[in-house]
Amino acid sequence: MKTEHTIAQLCATLEVSASGYFAWVKAPASQREQQDAELLPHIRAIHAQHKGRYGAPRIQDALAKQGRHHGTKRVARLMKQAGLRGLCPKGFVPRTTDSDHDQPIAPNRLAQAPAPTGPNQVWVSDLTYVATQEGWLYVAVILDLWSRRVVGWSAGPSLQACLVLAALHMALRQRQPPKGLLHHSDRGVQYASADHRSLLAAAGIEPSMSRAGNPYDNAAMESFIATYKRECVGLAEEAGGYATRDQATADFFDYVETYYNRQRSHSALGYQSPVDFESQRN
Repeated sequence: MKTEHTIAQLCATLEVSASGYFAWVKAPASQREQQDAELLPHIRAIHAQHKGRYGAPRIQDALAKQGRHHGTKRVARLMKQAGLRGLCPKGFVPRTTDSDHDQPIAPNRLAQAPAPTGPNQVWVSDLTYVATQEGWLYVAVILDLWSRRVVGWSAGPSLQACLVLAALHMALRQRQPPKGLLHHSDRGVQYASADHRSLLAAAGIEPSMSRAGNPYDNAAMESFIATYKRECVGLAEEAGGYATRDQATADFFDYVETYYNRQRSHSALGYQSPVDFESQRN
């Protein structure tokens, strides 16, 4: 606008004195403006470190852990001014599993169980799927309900029972849980299969299954799946999607083993990562 009109003309139009305008231009930045300018690069760095996944609350917590204590509203204001935003949760309707099979169904023991007070008391599990140019990749996941840590997973091109068996074998190998652990899943045939029931029994694990058509019985697991789809698959799709199942599997490995378990702060854990939450309580 200054190239089209002189400063004097603009000041006259806005009823501002020219001397007042030049005094404002030459005035030093306020203390708050200086603090904002110093803070913004740290906000940008945290936002970039987490690939744009973090919004104001998690960035505010990350700043506090660096010794920079600022309110969430201030962080949100600076992010908005800089054009930064986190990945917002999207509304979703959890899918229900086709349980039209003749395998035994375990009762929903999780509904009556007390909240876990330590690791390897309750595991929750589920299956999801990811699109690739080769076709669907199916992923089986097991979470420790206490720490929200992914303790077992497996990925493959089909929904056969071997997928959930591989995830369970990984969890048993890594965690070596005591007998009496509760394993909760939906009513899918993979979890109700004889092989899966036999492996649970051999490890002294008690099965539990959600009520028919009620995925909210497994809310923590549904929440993880939604987070994974948003923070991992969603970013990949923005970049063009997965060319192969191997690529999608490698991305899941990197997201879970490098980022989700060890770096990503979880609001239900007091903004700690699952690994940090477990290590500080063991």
